[in-house]
Amino acid sequence: MEGWGVADAYERYMGRWSRQVAHGFLRWLGAPPDRSWLDVGCGSGALIEAVARCSRPRRLAAVDPSPGFAVHVAARLPGTACAVARAEALPLTDGSFEVVVAGPVLNFADTGAALAEMRRTARSLVAAYVWNYGGRMELLQAFWPVAAELDPAAVRLDEARRFGASGRAEALAAAFVAAGLREVEVEPVEITMAFRDLDDCWSPFLGGRGPAPAYCATLDEEGRRALRRRLGETLPVGRDGSIRLAARAWAPASCAGPAEVGR
Repeated sequence: MEGWGVADAYERYMGRWSRQVAHGFLRWLGAPPDRSWLDVGCGSGALIEAVARCSRPRRLAAVDPSPGFAVHVAARLPGTACAVARAEALPLTDGSFEVVVAGPVLNFADTGAALAEMRRTARSLVAAYVWNYGGRMELLQAFWPVAAELDPAAVRLDEARRFGASGRAEALAAAFVAAGLREVEVEPVEITMAFRDLDDCWSPFLGGRGPAPAYCATLDEEGRRALRRRLGETLPVGRDGSIRLAARAWAPASCAGPAEVGR
């Protein structure tokens, strides 16, 4: 159930977070218009849609290992070339795109192999962003301790435990350098998500896709009610019932070829 391939479930869980961080990422990247772009591990399309809307690209392409995601993005962005492929084995010729980017796929792929493929297919710029699971992800930093309080076995599923080391700025910079990328810069992209109320915050956990929703799907109704109730006691609920939670992504970028696109 942890698999990400159902676009609607992903949108309910992480889509709003992904769209907001994608726009911040592109503002920092500052790539000029009229470039060819490849999104590696496009998911439900938050990053490639932001590129289409904000970066005035000449050409767009996206790959994802999930056929469901590839079909979803092709339908949402007509004219975008979408393929089913893993980040570690891109079915593309060398230097196919000027800008090659990736969202959080580096958490779920062989990072070195994925970056080598991104470098191979890029002419000018390779960039990515990765959630700072071990640092600032306030929603999950509230969810997993509560889950572990009720069920100690939940500790092993916590993304901070599984991906925290790879989501540090210095680890990302080192991975880019090890892949042969140069002029590496890493910047934080900070966002704050506003939820209308506890129901708005909780309902994405019921979609069954992603580590936390997949865990919730293993619980019986009583277990889910207990988890929701305890989470509501932990979250910072405002006087109007709204909840505001911060998150950080680290965004490494690097010159891949003889001419840097610009940031």
